[in-house]
Amino acid sequence: MTGRLFGTDGVRGVAGRDLTAELAMELSIAAAHVLGDAGAFQATEGRRGRPLAVVGRDPRASGEFLEAAVVAGLASSGVDVLRLGVLPTPAVAHLTAALGADLGVMLSASHNPAPDNGIKFFARGGHKLPDAVEDEIERRLGEKRERPVGTAVGRVSDAYGEAERYVSHLLETMPGRIEGLRVVVDCAHGAAHVVAPEALRRAGASVDTIGTSPDGYNINDGVGSTHIDALREAVLARGADLGVAYDGDADRCLAVTSAGEVVDGDQIMAILALAMHERGRLAHDTVVATVMSNLGFKLALQRHGLKLVETAVGDRYVLEAMRAGGHNLGGEQSGHVVLLDHATTGDGLLTSLHLLARVAETGKSLAELASVMTRLPQVLVNVRDVNKSRVATSEKLAAAVAAAEAELGDGGRVLIRPSGTEPMVRVMVEAESHDQAERIAAELAEVVRTACA
Repeated sequence: MTGRLFGTDGVRGVAGRDLTAELAMELSIAAAHVLGDAGAFQATEGRRGRPLAVVGRDPRASGEFLEAAVVAGLASSGVDVLRLGVLPTPAVAHLTAALGADLGVMLSASHNPAPDNGIKFFARGGHKLPDAVEDEIERRLGEKRERPVGTAVGRVSDAYGEAERYVSHLLETMPGRIEGLRVVVDCAHGAAHVVAPEALRRAGASVDTIGTSPDGYNINDGVGSTHIDALREAVLARGADLGVAYDGDADRCLAVTSAGEVVDGDQIMAILALAMHERGRLAHDTVVATVMSNLGFKLALQRHGLKLVETAVGDRYVLEAMRAGGHNLGGEQSGHVVLLDHATTGDGLLTSLHLLARVAETGKSLAELASVMTRLPQVLVNVRDVNKSRVATSEKLAAAVAAAEAELGDGGRVLIRPSGTEPMVRVMVEAESHDQAERIAAELAEVVRTACA
């Protein structure tokens, strides 16, 4: 790995090559001193003044050796460790808070293929780390320090039963039961393969499953929220009322109607926003979403007198804006939905339960509820190998964007966004027709190629 070690969501790479056992151990040692420093926490009875960490993982085969390395690093640094086993990322975040842990660690590469893996840290309360704290962990990698010995070393325990605490929490948040709904659940052969069907059944649904047989190598392989066709086929074949799909670590959720139409994160947020607004529970009548959310989402909110706060792409930016503004609903088109009254991060299971509760409460189909917003045709073109710094200064590009916006009027929009990690510029156009969006996107992409060469 080169450059900054932490990406937009922890440290990721090919397990065994980029993300090695040695790196995992060093990261956990550094995190133990940054997040669980003995001078920065209060000792509690029975813990002999040691910090406490919880560690979870998804079912990837590499998670086994990475978990061992992380646990070893934490315990050797004087941190007591609870191994949670295979659980979703939001479950680890919740249990970090619920168990009073000083830090949490999740081993997952989310929707990436099986050879990849990642390490994500949570601070006290189950919150994601700000950049400054990640930088401090990275700065302290390999730092020479005196290691604890004797009774000062951390102890390691299995806490697989804590999955029940998470499931119970999810059920307690629900505004109502979902009796009578027949649902197909796609768990991506991932971290939710046990807890998701269990939670949905206990909430009252009749549940069929796909993607619930992880073997360590098949996570996200043709199933899950990034391969939605498998769920569409299952919903149609089984005559279900709807389907929900999670990614490998179950922090995102997409849905499918009884007719096989995909319901994305924007539509899910629109449905939940109206439900919360009706109950008087939508803080400041506002939803937080990224600039990549469909214009149709913003227009739908406006029609119902609701407001939208837009952020940069990435769920961490959504969370920052939610906390700063006191908002309680936000998310991304990809299915990361944050219900801040009940969770500190995006939670696919929580999202699906509240979505199904809305279906049950209204007696309407998912398709009817999703029709609250109309997705405008959206075309995204990635222009590679260009000078990203010229996007903001090119008069030629600015003129082309202005002309495109004038043509689109209120029925569309243009977004030119340099990639945060690659020499690439993303050109996104929304319009009233796909042909118009495609034409304008192609024209702007050509301007980017010449103006930013």
